[in-house]
Amino acid sequence: MARTPPDSLFPDYPATPDYRFEQHAVQNGFPLVAGLDEAGRGPLAGPVVAAAVILDPGCIPDGLDDSKALKPARRELLYEAILTSSTVAVASASAREIEATDIRAASLAAMRRALSALPVKADYALVDGRDVPEGLDCMARALVKGDARSLSIAAASIIAKVTRDRMMKRAAAIYPEYGFESHMGYGAQRHLKAIAEHGPCPLHRMTFRPMRKD
Repeated sequence: MARTPPDSLFPDYPATPDYRFEQHAVQNGFPLVAGLDEAGRGPLAGPVVAAAVILDPGCIPDGLDDSKALKPARRELLYEAILTSSTVAVASASAREIEATDIRAASLAAMRRALSALPVKADYALVDGRDVPEGLDCMARALVKGDARSLSIAAASIIAKVTRDRMMKRAAAIYPEYGFESHMGYGAQRHLKAIAEHGPCPLHRMTFRPMRKD
């Protein structure tokens, strides 16, 4: 697994994501730069969802930021703006795939599938985190805290987060006793209480506690 070391011991992150990494890639002969990010590594239930986004440098939505720094209503607006202006693909790894491997491997696999699902081939990928997924069909660079540094990764984080939230809200209609619409599968007290009362459902990750009993 390729691993990118931190840029420095005390990296100087921008206040908000910018386009410098994308511009550097373009200047070095890679015109189509995709940002890759995922949502859902930590929940006890549901898939991990990854997105790949190639921004149009002439039409970048205003206000792109790490999805975690945005209020839900703002994320929804930016989600629509990104879909309208950019090239986007989404992929996921189910709870069963997470159990069969581990959450890190499943997250990287989902990002690889999202990149492959783009309708155009990316020349270069910027990946949130420390690792570059194996098997990418283009050159790539991992960026620690990339969703706060790169506009393309920030856009991917928004697409992945909103997509996953919508999936969990749909899951709530099938399994209403767990309250997925309020906590999206994370370990909230309401969720833990529901697991204790009803046991796990097919969306739960059985290798995560409290489902795992060893």
